[in-house]
Amino acid sequence: MHTPLLIENGTLLTLGEKPAVLANHSVLVENGWITRIAPKGRIRSFTGKRLDATGKLVLPGFINAHTHLYSTFARGLTRTRPANDFVHVLKNLWWRLDSALTVEDCYYSALISLIESIRHGTTTVIDHHASPGAVLGSLNTIERAVRETGLRACLCYELSDRDGSLIANQGLSENYSFIRLRKSRASGVEGAEEQAPAAPDTRPNPTLAALFGLHAAFTLKDSTLARAAFFGTQLQTGFHIHVAEAKSDQSFSRAHHGRTVVERLAKFGILGPQTIAAHCVHVSRKEIGILAETGTMVVHNPQSNMNNAVGIADVIGLSRRGVLVGLGTDAMTTNMLEELRVALWAQHLASSNPSSGFSETTAALFRNNSKIAQRIFQFPLGKLREGFAADIVLLDYDPPTPLTRDNCLGHLVFGASQAAVDTTIVGGRILMEQKRLTLGIDEAQANARARELAQKLWKRL
Repeated sequence: MHTPLLIENGTLLTLGEKPAVLANHSVLVENGWITRIAPKGRIRSFTGKRLDATGKLVLPGFINAHTHLYSTFARGLTRTRPANDFVHVLKNLWWRLDSALTVEDCYYSALISLIESIRHGTTTVIDHHASPGAVLGSLNTIERAVRETGLRACLCYELSDRDGSLIANQGLSENYSFIRLRKSRASGVEGAEEQAPAAPDTRPNPTLAALFGLHAAFTLKDSTLARAAFFGTQLQTGFHIHVAEAKSDQSFSRAHHGRTVVERLAKFGILGPQTIAAHCVHVSRKEIGILAETGTMVVHNPQSNMNNAVGIADVIGLSRRGVLVGLGTDAMTTNMLEELRVALWAQHLASSNPSSGFSETTAALFRNNSKIAQRIFQFPLGKLREGFAADIVLLDYDPPTPLTRDNCLGHLVFGASQAAVDTTIVGGRILMEQKRLTLGIDEAQANARARELAQKLWKRL
């Protein structure tokens, strides 16, 4: 367990369904949990580490509900052919890159991205991994990077038939083995939630979870989907899959399977309250109804969607139909406030209405991502409340205008989004303080090795 913390003198923004703004309050953290929130001076007889949050905004750590840690080595890559549609983006860039990754590449790609997440106050990432040339053991390698950085992460392997049956079988095995390992640890040393003691400050606080990863319906045969569904049912786990990201996904599904993407996934039992359907840019009204009925979680990734020119998901329509819509970055950034701003502008543009989408997009990050993480990790995450995990960030933001419960989300979008993250805490452990990492990781050395590996990978392409 980590040293108790007392965060003092800050302005607390609790977020959640009913966000509150608490000026000059203190947060007590014990054994990885928030055990008390009180006005300044109310918490006495404290022994531990004190953090002075004067002039800072204290809020829950951000959650990235869909990303790809393996994509780090794509930065600056120029050895790709131009793409005129989404399928060519995959074939010319991503499927070439992920197929060339080694196990060490996977480790450093993850490590660099996780460090950058810490610097942007992102404390939980839900990852979707692919490395067809290094499938077996890849998730354990990424887990090592997660543990070294101290972040919270949900991992999976992106199962696909695009590289042949051998790689598909390895993908099935990698998911199955890693999920079983996570579940065995959860019921053992790390503690299952149903066996947890009642006191919140003594509950287990695991940093790792797992889902069963699937690439997308158009790269999965019926037989592979059936096997994945069988294993998922056996393991009692949800899935993480790209859904209708481009129109081509729907066209392929109708032409080869006689039904839409969502209908096909529902047929195989892939959907449900533990499953993440990333993107959902091109889903019909009927499909939205199926997503809502099954309780499937949808994650919006606006920067990636616009970069790939596939369209803008109807976040407003999905939300109004009762779908739980979260926000991810698809590895375009580790900065969730940046992604939120783009999400809002995109909804304005899509609806030709500069007043639309504010409540739906802010809810995606500040409310729904918390719900998504809680479904996956099975304990309270994503709010600054007593009894919740102590995943906390301090932002350098002293508001120049009144900050209230009614306008706090506006401050986050238009003001705090431009502020620097000072301190990042996960499960009561300080990962960065006063903008300096506290992990014992040599960033310069890590970046240097990553550059060496990236150069070799680029040559292999």
